[in-house]
Amino acid sequence: MWSNLPFDILAKVFSFLSPDSLACARSACRHWHTCAGTYPSSLTLPQHHQAWFLALPTRSRGQRCYVHNPVINNWHMLSFDFLPDPIRPVASIGTLILVRPTNCTILQLALCNPFTRQFRYLPMLNITRTNPAVGVVTLESGHHGPNPQFRVYVAGGMSEAPRGGATYEATLEMYDSVDDTWQITGFMPTEFAVRLTVWTPNESVYSNGVMYWMTSARAYSVMGYEINSNTWRELSVPMADRLEFAALLWRNGRLTLAGGTSGGDACIWELKEGDDWCLIDKVPSELGMKFLGGKRSWRSTKCVGSEGAICLYRELGSGMVMWREIEEKSEKREWFWVEGCHFIGGKQVQNLAIKGVFLQPNLAPSCILN
Repeated sequence: MWSNLPFDILAKVFSFLSPDSLACARSACRHWHTCAGTYPSSLTLPQHHQAWFLALPTRSRGQRCYVHNPVINNWHMLSFDFLPDPIRPVASIGTLILVRPTNCTILQLALCNPFTRQFRYLPMLNITRTNPAVGVVTLESGHHGPNPQFRVYVAGGMSEAPRGGATYEATLEMYDSVDDTWQITGFMPTEFAVRLTVWTPNESVYSNGVMYWMTSARAYSVMGYEINSNTWRELSVPMADRLEFAALLWRNGRLTLAGGTSGGDACIWELKEGDDWCLIDKVPSELGMKFLGGKRSWRSTKCVGSEGAICLYRELGSGMVMWREIEEKSEKREWFWVEGCHFIGGKQVQNLAIKGVFLQPNLAPSCILN
């Protein structure tokens, strides 16, 4: 029966498979392999698939990354031997990762699909910058496909002064994927440029026309850039002077904040109208104790979020605390434990410092990476 199914029906069936299952299906027979190649939509995962957690070593330990498959609760290793340079992730864009090479202090950005082994540098910025803040806006068109339309904003950073030395760059540049060009779009107070350069870890969240960055100067605070009006503002953070870690997250279009205090809980807040933060959840105490290992300190905790998911993590071998929505567009959610990566294919994996990102895996080639 399966060999007699029309290609369009078979492709629809394939679209419900996770990437590892789809890869197995493609290798089953010539008919299925041809179907997957003829109907590339079968390689594009729909929105109902859960995002995967990608862990990239923060120090160069060979060209590879580690991936957690939430469907079968298993870890895989992906080789990055196709990359020209070691990289660090900046943000996910649909089914692609925005990355930056780590072997150069000057910012240059690139796009990568680790599953199709495609990679392409973006054009160089108009102004040479070191350590600026980076933000991403993914447009609705192609948000979940292999060829998303997006814009990248780069603010602040250090640049060369006209008479030698270096100075804080008080300008903002924007990259548009449609035009494949950078342009200077605005300015900022020098004080903001300093804070974005020195006290911002590069993670950003875009929500309702505003690009947000977390800054850790003295107490935590949030800096916001309103794109349409080209204005800057600052937001307070709940328990700002007591938090041991704080991270901005994107969750279903809303600005969300995760943070934890010494001897206390890790909490999740959501920004409401009037720039008020509302506590929406806490990490269950038993999971928090397991995550901390009895140390009662949230220092060195990292956090990443995606549509309907939040992950607290540390090193590759450490366990992760995961938060997921049970039903789409529902307030029902659950916390659970994910074991760290210790073995892959029966071989022990060295514990590494990592930078994590959520990604919708996709096996369809992307034309914007050609």
